[in-house]
Formats: sequence, structure tokens, C-alpha cells
Amino acid sequence: MAVSNSQALNIFSSSLVGRKHQTSVPTPKCLGFKPTNPLVNQSLNLAGPRNWALSSTSRSLTCRSQQSVPSSTSEKVQEFSVYELNERDRGSPAYLRLSFRPVNTLGDLVPFSNKLYTGDLQKRLGVTAGICILIKHEPEKKGDRYEAVYSFYFGDYGHITIQGPYLTYNEDTFLAVTGGSGIFEGVSGTVKLHQIVFPFKIFYTFYLKGINDLPAELTVKPVQPHPGVEASPAAKACEPGATVSNFTN
Repeated sequence: MAVSNSQALNIFSSSLVGRKHQTSVPTPKCLGFKPTNPLVNQSLNLAGPRNWALSSTSRSLTCRSQQSVPSSTSEKVQEFSVYELNERDRGSPAYLRLSFRPVNTLGDLVPFSNKLYTGDLQKRLGVTAGICILIKHEPEKKGDRYEAVYSFYFGDYGHITIQGPYLTYNEDTFLAVTGGSGIFEGVSGTVKLHQIVFPFKIFYTFYLKGINDLPAELTVKPVQPHPGVEASPAAKACEPGATVSNFTN
């Protein structure tokens, strides 16, 4: 069958249009990277998305396992008591009236050092040593309020340092345990100060955390505080067996 020129042109045009719509830009092919060294392949982890997911899970588990877990030692609270006795043989306390006023006034200083005994009053432990800064004179309570910073020395066992309110009238206070040495290294906690007879007899109860078990020599059952408490004659005389090792004097 003969085909006219116009029909032929129409057919040719339709063919071009169809090809134009069907033509697509070829997608570039990614060239695979295959390192020749197997160690490099392992370190780069090129095994695919599945391994990346496992790697992420592993990282998550690792982070959780590295979180700090409180040890039983750090949470355990250990309690023991001591007596601080001023036996009037150390020239303590010394009152430094920096205010130059006839009554106790803010800023006056009181350095002190007294003898330290176990809670049962049978052994000499060492001494206390520190300073009190007068914060407020309270005549209605017949006493003063101080901010105190001082240490308790326990011979070879080390020492404990505390800071907080020190009252000269009959009212218990709690001071912060700020550190220590020897068996008390890393210690934290509080200590209750019970004023028996100011400034001669004080009873302390420590509540300590963050250290190993205390020796039995320190955790003896204490004598209940009262105005008549005294150290045993052997402890006062520092006789053998009535002191801790290398007690501080």
C-alpha cells in the first residue's frame, strides 16, 4: 500500500516523540572498593548495613556497662564514738579576742587541742586540733555559736577532718566529715557533737561512708555520756595496752 508524504512525516515525528520520553539518563555505577589487605577490610567493617546495626547495638551496650555502679563499701554507714576531754594540761583553749570588745564578738578566734579517747574510755587515741571562729554571741542561750574546722588524730590509723557548727550551750549539732588519711582516706559522712560540759567534755558519734570496715578497737560499745565521765587511769597514764599504736599526743 502506498503511503503519502504527509503520513510518512507524521509517523516519523511520532517515533521521535516516543523515543524522547523513553530515553533516561543512565545511573552511574559505583565502583566497588575491595582492599587487598584483609586487616583493612576488618577495621573498616565493610560487610554492609546489617553489621552497622550490630555495631550500634554493641556501642549502646558498652555505654551502659560503663556506667558507675555504687559499691557496697561506699554506701555502707559505719558508726563509732569517741570522747574529747580537756584535762587542763595542754593550755587549751586559747581565746584570741580580735574584736577588742569586752563581750564575745563576731571574728574572735579560739584555737584548741584536747585529748581523745575511745568510746569506752579505756584507750587513748590521740588528740583533737583546730580552731573555732565566733559567728554569733547568744546571751539568751548563755553561750556562743562558732564555725569550727578541726581534726581528730588516731595514731597509726590516720586522722579525720571535720567542719561545721560548734555550740557552747547544750544543743547537739552535726558537722560534715570533709576528709581523712590512713584508714580514713576517701571518707565522707557526718559527726554528731554532744556538748556535755563546755569546754571540758564532749561526746562525738561518727557516721562514716566510703571506707573499709573499721577496726574493732575503734568500734567498742561507748559509755553513755554524763557530766562525770572520766578516762580510765590506765588510759590517762598511756600505759601499754591502753593506747592505740603510736597514739598522737
